[in-house]
Amino acid sequence: MSDFRVASRYVKSLLSLAVEQGAVEEVHNDMNLFARTCENKEFAAMLQSPVIPHDKKRIILELLFKGKVHSLTMAIIEILTRKNREPLLSSIAKEFHTAYNEYKGIGKATITTAVPLDAALRAEVEKIVKQLSSKSQVELQEKIDKDMIGGFVLNVGDRQIDTSIQNKLKALKLKFSENPYIKDFR
Repeated sequence: MSDFRVASRYVKSLLSLAVEQGAVEEVHNDMNLFARTCENKEFAAMLQSPVIPHDKKRIILELLFKGKVHSLTMAIIEILTRKNREPLLSSIAKEFHTAYNEYKGIGKATITTAVPLDAALRAEVEKIVKQLSSKSQVELQEKIDKDMIGGFVLNVGDRQIDTSIQNKLKALKLKFSENPYIKDFR
């Protein structure tokens, strides 16, 4: 079974327990903290390492997180280390954020621009995303691409709106390559 499928099963269980115990926000914050911690390459390598014994990993995780995270979060960490599945912790933390957004009805979008968005433009983009995704709240991730000449590329779910100058130039190039006035004699 793939790591993604296993991680998603743990996430579903963790989310349903968090809802049942009224600790969704706390567990979500804990999972975000854990995902940020996993950005540390040495920490991520430690979790993935088959050389480091599982009980050592459990001790490290307890030292880092015990008393700082919700008991439910600590329980899932203990269960995973007991089952020797520490490498899944990073995937579970990232996947939990997605499940949380779905549970809360938060739409996710990514916008790529040449320059950072100002507040007015960000509000306009969020309004467009709300219309496209029919969600009441939006989580907008901004990316800056210095190679982009102008315009933007907006990704909402499986939709993409590309109004970049580069895309328009590509369309023009294609249009000019189909010159109807030159006959092809072969």
